[in-house]
Parts: sequence; C-alpha cells; structure tokens
Amino acid sequence: MKNSNISEYLKDHGIKPSFQRIKIFKYLKDHKNHPTVDIIYKELIKEIPTLSKTTVYNTLNLFMEKNIVNIITIEENETRYDADTSLHGHFKCKECGFVYDFDLNIPQLSKKILKDFETNEKHIYFKGKCKNCIKTH
Repeated sequence: MKNSNISEYLKDHGIKPSFQRIKIFKYLKDHKNHPTVDIIYKELIKEIPTLSKTTVYNTLNLFMEKNIVNIITIEENETRYDADTSLHGHFKCKECGFVYDFDLNIPQLSKKILKDFETNEKHIYFKGKCKNCIKTH
C-alpha cells in the first residue's frame, strides 16, 4: 500500500493522516509480525527521530477505535497489533516467539453453536512450537 493510499484509507475512517500515523499504519501493513508498541517504536525511531512511544501507543488506540487495527493478547503481559481486521486465528510459537496468521472456517460455528448469542469480539489463539522450530530441534 502506497503512502497516498494509506492517507486516503485513514481519511475514509475519520483519521487525520499525519506523517507518524501514516508510517505506523504502513509498518503494520508491511510487516505481518504482529508487533508490540516497543517493536514499532524501535523500528520507526530510526526514520522518525522525534517519534515517542506515547505517539505510537495513542495512534494504535485511535486505529483500534476506528476498527482498522485489532489487538492481539495471546499472552497476558504482551499486547500486539494486527492491521488485518479480517476474521482469522493466530498461532504463537513458544520457542521463537513469532505469531503466525491462519485462516478460519467460522460459518458452521456461527450458525449452530453461537446462533442465539451476540458476539462482540472473536479471538482464536493457539500456542505451541512452529514448524521451523520443530525442524531445528
């Protein structure tokens, strides 16, 4: 996604497209690493020396309010962010710490089991050892 497209996307969602907001959203779109605030800050401070962690945190909160970013809380003490707002699951490798996306087939679950419920949030998390870590051990 080009910066001009990100700018329009942010405007379409009621967000003023400042330089920092564009860079933070672009980082999320370009890096599927489900970063924490610290990861985003450490990467973008190289390019934006005036960036603060508070700006990253506030920007991510705004993105969540406007439903263009999801929060991932696989671990209680770790908050990660995902710009892919489609319904999908996450797998966290306990060995290397990487978080992977995977597709879900939810229609059957929604039609049969949850038909009488109102769902506000959907989170599917798995933890274990990824295929790369299994190969190396």
